[in-house]
Amino acid sequence: MPETTLFAAHALLPEGWARDVLFQIGPDGGLTAVTPNSKAGEAPRAAGAVLPGMANLHSHAFQRAMAGLSERAGPGEDSFWTWRDLMYGFVRRLTPDQAEAIAAQLYVEMLKAGYTAVGEFHYLHHDPQGVPYGDPGEMSHRAIAAAGAAGIGITHLPVLYGYSDFGGQAANEGQRRFVHEPDAFLRLVESLIASHRGDPQVRIGIAPHSLRAVTAETLNAAVEGLNALDDSAPIHIHIAEQQKEVHDCIKWSGERPVEWLLRRAFPDARWCLVHATHVTEEEAARMAESGAVVGLCPTTEANLGDGVFPAPGFLAAGGRFGIGSDSHISISAVEELRWLEYGQRLTLRRRNVLSGGADAPSVGAFLYKRALAGGAQALGRPIGRLAPGCRADLLVIDDGLPVLAGKSGDILLDAMIFAGNENPVRDVMAGGRWVVREGCHAHEAEILRRYRAAFVELTA
Repeated sequence: MPETTLFAAHALLPEGWARDVLFQIGPDGGLTAVTPNSKAGEAPRAAGAVLPGMANLHSHAFQRAMAGLSERAGPGEDSFWTWRDLMYGFVRRLTPDQAEAIAAQLYVEMLKAGYTAVGEFHYLHHDPQGVPYGDPGEMSHRAIAAAGAAGIGITHLPVLYGYSDFGGQAANEGQRRFVHEPDAFLRLVESLIASHRGDPQVRIGIAPHSLRAVTAETLNAAVEGLNALDDSAPIHIHIAEQQKEVHDCIKWSGERPVEWLLRRAFPDARWCLVHATHVTEEEAARMAESGAVVGLCPTTEANLGDGVFPAPGFLAAGGRFGIGSDSHISISAVEELRWLEYGQRLTLRRRNVLSGGADAPSVGAFLYKRALAGGAQALGRPIGRLAPGCRADLLVIDDGLPVLAGKSGDILLDAMIFAGNENPVRDVMAGGRWVVREGCHAHEAEILRRYRAAFVELTA
């Protein structure tokens, strides 16, 4: 790809909003120069304000095909745990072809919604009987191929999953497609790192599933093994999502999940602690001090009845966060950010909770900028900033929408996030390539056709 250019009359740069910005994009899809107060010359003009693309730091791609299928009340009280049983039933039939078709459709929808990179928390490793495929990386290759077909950057996070509950209890039948021994798991990670070394659109990390699904020994083995392969690679883990999980962890260890992790695994800036819904003030402060990113997924956390993360104290302590769509009941960066703030408003019964204070009062700008930084850190990718050396991941906002008319700067972000449900994203560039133009993805018709065929097969 030759070097290209783009001119934006209005763009959000690391130092703030800038006018008349000329972007120069190198053959590898990275930004080589970003120059405000420029002349357009022959550069193509963006048709609206330009923002950095958002990272979706937590995804279980196959669950997109479940969206809308679990909203029927059961005979007893429904919970996260009854939903999990439904998910286990759904995943029993899923083939590699179907998984790839679902993921490609999901990633197209993500791009159209303003996500330009995804963290795929990937635990569907084996065939329905729990037997590894001839190529143990078959399902990982399918997820990465789907990202390539859609054009989204991916941080692929193979999941270490060994047990059903705290203390190394044996995995159950519904989990047999997920289970790995640490040695086989690390061989998978090593092969994926070797296969994608040098690919600017692919990053490999790991994801110990949760403290329920690993032991202290297997967690330590996975982290040490990863460090030997790539000591800068991301590490993601589900933590303290449900109150039952907290109670069970205390019963097993005498400690709360986040407390246990902080004392024994020493998470740092490479780590992403997903959900962390049920934490004490002390735990929140210690998470912030660790430098780890908290991965928040407000639409899924609401859909599953998880609870609301205590954001104000965590952020006051310098905590970092990013957003993800997790189970994909919704695929909208705007909605995740909106509900992150609205959850705080409902809990605390006040308005405009999450902001930078008197010096940076815009809630929309605070949420967007913080999620950009946290998402980039969690995915271990040079994204989230329109600056030289970063990936050319950017959005052109349709500021001709009535709700955005006449708005600019931080007020544009406030209106975009809080004042409407119409998708504000017009065009999307990921890795220096236009993947969405005027709201349409170049390959969406064929990708949708394959998705529909896969869905019909799965639900027949």
